[in-house]
Amino acid sequence: MPNNNQKPLDKPSTNQEIREVTIIAARSKNHVIGRGDEIPWRVKGEQKLFKELTMGGCMIMGRKTFESIGRPLPGRDTIIVTRNAAFRHEGCECVNDIPTALKLAQTKRVPIHFVGGGEIYRQAFDLNIADVLHITTIQTEVEGDVYFPQIPENDFSVVDEKRYLSNIDYLYERYERVRD
Repeated sequence: MPNNNQKPLDKPSTNQEIREVTIIAARSKNHVIGRGDEIPWRVKGEQKLFKELTMGGCMIMGRKTFESIGRPLPGRDTIIVTRNAAFRHEGCECVNDIPTALKLAQTKRVPIHFVGGGEIYRQAFDLNIADVLHITTIQTEVEGDVYFPQIPENDFSVVDEKRYLSNIDYLYERYERVRD
């Protein structure tokens, strides 16, 4: 059942190989994903999970998320979505909207990952384009100003979960789209 009665964006035509589109996020128990331009926690091992999930794929992110990282991550393509037409960064491709980013990512023939920030996640849910969600919930509540949107319960179900013990424990959950 699509969100907000939104028709899903077109996937590649049948003569192209279809790649899984994922959303990858780490959030606190109160759904905070950012404070200013920083992640408001330091959790041992959580970044390793992100690297394992994204390596060899194409990451789509907003400009603020990219600026908080500061550089393209090795072993992954980076597409930056920004309203600033003049923004450019060596080693990255820049576009002005998510549909354009998705079409560009599909040409790379690798897994596609939406990796933040809050507005990019919200639009990805509104456009109904993700097949899989990789959600890490850091087992703490923090102050912040960027939030992960509510997961559309009718569209996704948890198919796997794993608890990690660390300096701050965290829960990884894999959600898959519910098919009619």
